[in-house]
Amino acid sequence: MVGALDVVKPSDKVEDYSPHINGNPVFTISDEIGCPDTAFNMASINPNGDLKSPGDPEKKIPETDAEKQPLSGKKEERWWTTLMQVAVPFFIAGCGTIGAGLVLGSVRNWEVFQNVSAIFVLVPSLSGLKGNLDMCLASRLSTQANLGNMETPREVISMVVGNISLVQVQAIVAATVVSMFAIVVNSITDRAFNGSFVLLLIASAVFTATTTCFVLDFVMVLVIFGSQKFKVNPDNVATPLAASIGDIVSNSVLAVTAQYMYDQIKISLWQPIALMCVYYSLLPLWVFIVWRNKYTKKVLMTGWTPVISALFISGIGGIVLDQAVEKYQGYEVFQPIVNGIGGNLVCVQSSRLTTHLHQTAILGILPEDTRIVEWPWKTLFFGTAAAKVARMLLVLALCGQVVFMIVADFIYQGVVSIQFAFGLTYLLCSMLQVMVLLYMAYMLIHFMWKRKKDPDNAAIPYLTALGDLLGSVFLGLAFVILSIFGLQYGNNVPGT
Repeated sequence: MVGALDVVKPSDKVEDYSPHINGNPVFTISDEIGCPDTAFNMASINPNGDLKSPGDPEKKIPETDAEKQPLSGKKEERWWTTLMQVAVPFFIAGCGTIGAGLVLGSVRNWEVFQNVSAIFVLVPSLSGLKGNLDMCLASRLSTQANLGNMETPREVISMVVGNISLVQVQAIVAATVVSMFAIVVNSITDRAFNGSFVLLLIASAVFTATTTCFVLDFVMVLVIFGSQKFKVNPDNVATPLAASIGDIVSNSVLAVTAQYMYDQIKISLWQPIALMCVYYSLLPLWVFIVWRNKYTKKVLMTGWTPVISALFISGIGGIVLDQAVEKYQGYEVFQPIVNGIGGNLVCVQSSRLTTHLHQTAILGILPEDTRIVEWPWKTLFFGTAAAKVARMLLVLALCGQVVFMIVADFIYQGVVSIQFAFGLTYLLCSMLQVMVLLYMAYMLIHFMWKRKKDPDNAAIPYLTALGDLLGSVFLGLAFVILSIFGLQYGNNVPGT
């Protein structure tokens, strides 16, 4: 590890006594305790800025040793340290996803969910939107914390205010867009259009997105500062916690707000209209704050494509949810768990990979011996530096899904009703989803870095939206296959 770089600058007036090799000045690289280990000349630097071995400039890291390379410029984390830091928020997040599924299972019979089926299209989209915005914020702040850019109070305040204002802008605009998407889908499937339902959907979506994001953003800031204080890597903690309480809060706020607005529009339309006017009048203020902030101005101009694209991807998952809820009992309970766990884990990997690139490479240039497209085996199990964490996340996913599946089933049914066929099928679909997401994360993040796009702003929306879609589809296929063989979930419970 390089601790100091002693450079002797040539001068016209002062004689240069620094050693030379073939006319090139030699610089001394000292290690952490100040002992010069090796001399390098300017020819020892690769085009991407990496130092080559003076004895063998073309020497590369053996593939078998690639996994031993640290994922950051700091001292490499021990595997048990990473495991503990990831596992605790992961299981807390799992409790949040169980709660989100149980909330959805309990409110499905509410009047608004029975009469306005477009609400089900909003559920994964708003959960995904909340996850996208909050986890992007958590990833951005975690990266800045690891880079040491959050040391002075002035920097911290500017960064926090700018990022929270940015999330409010994105939440208002994106919630409006996803509401229109749900309205169009509902009009096509039901072959009917109700103007009062349009106001209900837009007002409920905007209120849910802005309120949950505003509250969770402050929680994220506290988590990241706490992580710094207790010497915990915020990449391992912040993103899972961003999703843990977010899923249950998002579903609960949406259900309560939608039911309240549904009751009010029977009397008058002024409440949803007034709510929309308040939020849209605040939009220019948030935009002004973001535009004047150096940390968020660029994201305001370039960060829309992944957020809006992710909304439509999650919206397709919402259509799957809308159709599956009517046919398969228990689908709405397990769908948030599958989607939430997959999204949480892929965001941990995404945040770590992005921090590693920020610490070791220049935007647009990949680290040496790193390829965009790798074999799945190398990215998930052995062969790359990211594989060690990927293995750990896969083990966590398997153990966690077993626990979450049994707990959710017990709370929902009152007894443990999981059959072997359902349990095996559920685990297969959830593990397949996580493996696909981790593999896609590796390729997408390095692809974006090569294209000079910061993955902190662009990768997570795509990955979480893809997780929602894959989780909904894979779980739906599991329920379809089980129903073909007469092994539907809950068919062994009396009264079902």
